[in-house]
Amino acid sequence: MDIIFLSDLRVETVIGIFEWERKIHQTVSLDLEMAADIRTAAAGDSIDDTLDYKAVAKRLISFIEESDFGLVETLAESVARIVVTEFDVPWVKVTLHKPGAIRGAKDVGVVIERTKDDFDA
Repeated sequence: MDIIFLSDLRVETVIGIFEWERKIHQTVSLDLEMAADIRTAAAGDSIDDTLDYKAVAKRLISFIEESDFGLVETLAESVARIVVTEFDVPWVKVTLHKPGAIRGAKDVGVVIERTKDDFDA
């Protein structure tokens, strides 16, 4: 399995459970590892034969900017669903960071892994 990754995608959004968090935008950071078979793309040197990480990033930026979740867990699950179902990715690892959420800690967040089986009806 090959992996296409996207690291430290920063997006401003409403996220949090406290009343003051519901009134502001905070920065979340996203790391993705996405399973892909890149052999055909490598052989033909064509974007049409691989996962277009720019398209993934644009879709996720738009979604996250418009989202309004209480929990990073819910946002991470939604991101995984988009990547797997809309971009035909068989496996994704999502690391969602919420820097500054805990005083004294550089970062907090969640790491989840999902496959197509997790989102089949």
